[in-house]
Amino acid sequence: MWESESESVSGRDYGNGVLSNTKHGVKTDGFEQKGQSWYVETDIPSDLLVQIGDVSFHLHKYPLLSRSGKMNRIIYETRDEELSRIALNDLPGGWDAFELAAKFCYGIAVDLTATNISGLRCAAEYLEMTEDLEEGNLIFKTEAFLSYVVLSSWRDSILVLKSCERLSPWAENLQIVRRCSESIAWKACANPKGIKWQYTGRLPTSVSSPNWNEMKDSSPSRNNQQLVPPDWWFEDVSILRIDHFVRVITAIKVKGMRHELIGAVLMHYATKWIPGLIKEGLGSLDDCSNSSISNGSISSSWKGGLHMIVSGSRDEVPPTVQAKDQRMIIESLISIIPQQKDSVSCSFLLRLLRMANLLKVAPALVTELEKRVGMQFEQATLADLLIPSYNKSETLYDVDLVQRLLEHFLVQEQTESSSPSRSSFSDKHMHDANQRGTNLNAKMRVAKLVDSYLTEVSRDRNLSLTKFQVLAEALPESARTCDDGLYRAIDSYLKAHPTLSEHERKRLCRVMDCQKLSIDACMHAAQNERLPLRVVVQVLFSEQVKISNAISSSSLKDAGESHYQPLVSNRKTLLEATPQSFQEGWTTAKKDINTLKFELDTMKAKYLQLQNDMDNLQKQFDKITKPKQGSGWTAGWKKLSKLTKMTHLESQENSPHAPNAEPTRKTPRRWRNSIS
Repeated sequence: MWESESESVSGRDYGNGVLSNTKHGVKTDGFEQKGQSWYVETDIPSDLLVQIGDVSFHLHKYPLLSRSGKMNRIIYETRDEELSRIALNDLPGGWDAFELAAKFCYGIAVDLTATNISGLRCAAEYLEMTEDLEEGNLIFKTEAFLSYVVLSSWRDSILVLKSCERLSPWAENLQIVRRCSESIAWKACANPKGIKWQYTGRLPTSVSSPNWNEMKDSSPSRNNQQLVPPDWWFEDVSILRIDHFVRVITAIKVKGMRHELIGAVLMHYATKWIPGLIKEGLGSLDDCSNSSISNGSISSSWKGGLHMIVSGSRDEVPPTVQAKDQRMIIESLISIIPQQKDSVSCSFLLRLLRMANLLKVAPALVTELEKRVGMQFEQATLADLLIPSYNKSETLYDVDLVQRLLEHFLVQEQTESSSPSRSSFSDKHMHDANQRGTNLNAKMRVAKLVDSYLTEVSRDRNLSLTKFQVLAEALPESARTCDDGLYRAIDSYLKAHPTLSEHERKRLCRVMDCQKLSIDACMHAAQNERLPLRVVVQVLFSEQVKISNAISSSSLKDAGESHYQPLVSNRKTLLEATPQSFQEGWTTAKKDINTLKFELDTMKAKYLQLQNDMDNLQKQFDKITKPKQGSGWTAGWKKLSKLTKMTHLESQENSPHAPNAEPTRKTPRRWRNSIS
């Protein structure tokens, strides 16, 4: 169905790809080249010199005027019958295409191939070689060859589209680019099982090239021994210039190609045309296809006849792409990346983002690329995130970029969790539960990635505490079930910044939850002199709480509470099931806690002793300051108060109700004698 060049021409009225015109007025045996000049081999002297760049053609007016409307207009509009020199420097296709057109005007046979048909078609349009001048003129014949031969062949369509790169805008205006792009897209999306494929590429020199009849008998559609890979067309479309490649991919998208294959061909194209990606080790992305480049030729791991190898010589290997061209390639690739989440890998997106920042790609496209990375940020690796800071920032790595990527990830997670569902209630409930689990797992992976990134960038002495803290606190608390990675990053930051004040160290450690540290992390933190003392106490206290909870759980099990099912049956089992390093950690933690308790009790005893000493000193001071003897008036007033009190008691004794009157009378007499 997709015929080769030689197979397509046979059976048509093109003389096996040879155009000939028997109606010519000058008999000639052909053209002869002498240096930069072409001459017609005829006895009639030339009367017209056509100059195209540095090449000149010594021709005759009549064959050209009879078939070219432009030549007619140039000669007759000047009204100079003796005009013998014409310059056509803007002729599309250059002097190569004009040579073929001139031969056609003289009736010389012209070989039409996929490499010269586009230039000849544009030259015919430029020279206005229409049917109005002569039936079967060059425009008609080149257009027929394009429609019936080129567009029916995969290889010819690729070659013609490749040759259109130097024919802008003529090839675009004549719809050659559009028709070739659609032809390639249709063939790439077609089911290879229903097509009689043919081999049009190059085989190794040690293997003889099979002929067409043999290939038809052993085609994949008839012989199932050779399977057709889905990426058979990657290498062929990757030789195209970026604007034509975009046209082909856009046409393939319209025809419904799977987004995974579209993303894979984009990665394949990027590794071929962006040297920076290849140097960074992006060769692993070639796993999506079965092709590789070696020794200046493109070989395929699939040995069948389906892979149409177009570029095989060293001259066809892409030259060193300049920065401007690389920027255009990156911008074009960003614009055609499929919208689906997993169409391309996150590693490829981050490497593309690295090159985009380096080459100063348009900010809008960079933002779009950052959002794409945020959609699948949980797939990133630490090596991909270590993007250097290409701006005037003082930090070695672009921490602000990672902060933006993390924000895009959180926004995407929030959007997915809050998106409404049209399913039933039970299905919606199950979907929401699965979605929450998926989001939590993604956040946990991102949390580990951020902790590793913080550990790496914390060694940079120019990294501010604020940037570190903002990035560490960007994720919610539920994203981290263990803060060991965060503790490692904090410890690394403290090592690289020994001049931090006590307040700054406390502020740094505030991003960590001591209750989420493992046994080993607690052991390290208890002996870490860089941590504030308050943090060390919190670590030891939280570890003691964990041990107490474990012991309580074991005690409840021993008490016979059947409804309680702890992980271990008793403390002995707990210790036996615990690794030796953990047991040693528990013992050390308990010793540290007991030591702290003893020191606290000692401080309390010392405080009480000091309090007693203070009270004794206060009493002694009061005794010293108290007067030993009062004045005479004070003593007299005290005696009078006592006398008044005794007189009151005597009156109570003389009352009729008093049973013992005699003793009561003796007492006041004694007081009276004492007074006298």
